[in-house]
Amino acid sequence: MDLKELLNKEGDYTRDEIISLLNSEDIDSLIEKANEIRDFYFGETVHLRGIVEFSNYCSENCIYCSYREDNLIIPRYRMSADEIINAAKTIYDNGIHTVVLQSGSDNYYDTDLISYLIYYIKREFDVAVTLSIGERSFEEYKAWKIAGADRYIMKHESANPKTYSIYHRKNQLFERINHLKYLKHIGYQVGSGNIIGLPLQTIEDIADDILLCRELDVDMAAFTPFIPAPNTPYQNMQKVPDEFVMKVIAVVRIVLKNIYISSSSIFERNNIKSREKGLLAGANVILPDFTPSPYRDYFKHYINSGGLIEDPLSSHKIIKDRIEALGKTIASTKGHSIKTQSNR
Repeated sequence: MDLKELLNKEGDYTRDEIISLLNSEDIDSLIEKANEIRDFYFGETVHLRGIVEFSNYCSENCIYCSYREDNLIIPRYRMSADEIINAAKTIYDNGIHTVVLQSGSDNYYDTDLISYLIYYIKREFDVAVTLSIGERSFEEYKAWKIAGADRYIMKHESANPKTYSIYHRKNQLFERINHLKYLKHIGYQVGSGNIIGLPLQTIEDIADDILLCRELDVDMAAFTPFIPAPNTPYQNMQKVPDEFVMKVIAVVRIVLKNIYISSSSIFERNNIKSREKGLLAGANVILPDFTPSPYRDYFKHYINSGGLIEDPLSSHKIIKDRIEALGKTIASTKGHSIKTQSNR
């Protein structure tokens, strides 16, 4: 089957067909099809989701990540509950209707504190709340759902059990999958995804990552580029080219179709124009970073912070201007999963 026939295929793609798409050198045709599918389901709108990175403490030791427990070089921080709520207010005051609370795996923020944050933010502001705080207990997930959390993002990073155990020496892939299935079961809108270009990763692995997202029936996907982080075992590895990242995003859109796909902040740290590339390849979500100073300043210690602007409000304005320059509009809804038919 040639590429044209493959792109016009009806029904689900097989693993071999996804591999063929990923191996195609005709990136323009892949992107054209991806945009056609995205526009069919979502139109020309881009959803903004304000992110607050409230802690960079982490009990995990993922070998590609600067948050890793063994990285003793970076300064660590934790935001107070009031600071987190104030950041959420800033997000809402800027017309954004999703607040993403993100951290490393940091049990300092216990069940009750996270529940309080969710409840207070939902009560005071007309927003959806997304959690991205790693693996926690099933009872915690349930408590936070009762408190009002709408979504949970937990990337599986790699659907290959062998490489997963190399990247995450404390964890196993089956455990991560069980957590994602449970989150979906109790009513969260669930996001997952991989890191594109990790050492040891193959094209077949990426195809399996996409297939796992389909199996999990995710509502959101984040397929983000590998960027070597200082003071990690992978600090001297090569970063992945933007063009390949665009190809993967396009194939994710072609295969998974009606989900939200982010062109996340890590793109901006890779290249100041990369967020636009993500949107042009089929993504429809951007996450402006509303982490306030002085915590925002910590990023420059452990990432290539190429496009990071000191002031969240200035950064947000630049992002809006750039989205509008592409001829797209910014959505005014919370951007709930269209699979739930609830997009208020």
